[in-house]
Amino acid sequence: MTRLVMIRHATTAWNEARRLQGRTDIALSEKGRAEVADWRLPVEFADGDWVTSPLLRAVQTARALGAWRLSCEPCLVEMDWGEWEGRTLDELRLNDPEYMTEVEARGLDFSAPGGESPRQLQHRLAPWLSDVAAARRTVIAVCHKGVVRALFARAVGWDMLGRPPLKLDWGCAQLFHLDDDGAPSLERANVSLSAEAAP
Repeated sequence: MTRLVMIRHATTAWNEARRLQGRTDIALSEKGRAEVADWRLPVEFADGDWVTSPLLRAVQTARALGAWRLSCEPCLVEMDWGEWEGRTLDELRLNDPEYMTEVEARGLDFSAPGGESPRQLQHRLAPWLSDVAAARRTVIAVCHKGVVRALFARAVGWDMLGRPPLKLDWGCAQLFHLDDDGAPSLERANVSLSAEAAP
């Protein structure tokens, strides 16, 4: 079994405005830089290999956590939000509530026009997960909420309809196991990144 530590990047200005970022390459905000300054990677993962999404906010978060040797993995880029990128869900729901209710009821097949669904994202991740499993090394991946949620959904069998089986804390790491074929299972959710909790 291979361990995979997933960390969502710290806050950006678009996160603060609740805008859908997708592939838009936005740096961490002042708030985000302050957040990650208080994070520490748990010592149990200290010998892991660092990998990030190619987007700046993920790379900046990994660097702030001490990842001076890292590789960028294109398949870890955020879910494509298509025509909705830069907008807020509140705005979309207000403009066309009936349509949004129908789209959001699709669960794993929910997607923006011209965008990507969580199910498609799961398929995108699958070859990379197989490669990680084959290497049999702990990997620390800094990426995006959509990516972590898609992996979590696959790991726990959640169809993304209704509430998730547990609430993920985006200021924490999520720890998964990969079997020999790269299939994920959740080992531990909400692993603290608090500097105060570090030994």
